[in-house]
Amino acid sequence: MREKDIQNEIRLALRDIAVVFRINVGTFMSDTGKMVSTGVPKGFSDLFGVRKLDGKAFFIEVKNEKGRTSKYQDNFLKKMKESGAIVGVARSGSEAIKIIKEEI
Repeated sequence: MREKDIQNEIRLALRDIAVVFRINVGTFMSDTGKMVSTGVPKGFSDLFGVRKLDGKAFFIEVKNEKGRTSKYQDNFLKKMKESGAIVGVARSGSEAIKIIKEEI
């Protein structure tokens, strides 16, 4: 399954327990030929948001069954966890629910 499809599955799975956002990260070429950065840190998670229960922030890196996190993604998740956010790597909607409920 493609990561994009897993992201959509996760967003649907979390709709009742969290407010979820997705941001495109990286750089792209503008119409003028200039490279533009999206402005978020390297390694920023695929999905982020807040838990409806208490407003606690979360960051979820989405991977398919073979995907691995990069050192930048690992570092970003570590920094967010140190700051008090919920973090995790999810390969399915059910894994994402467990992350948000802090069961993983």
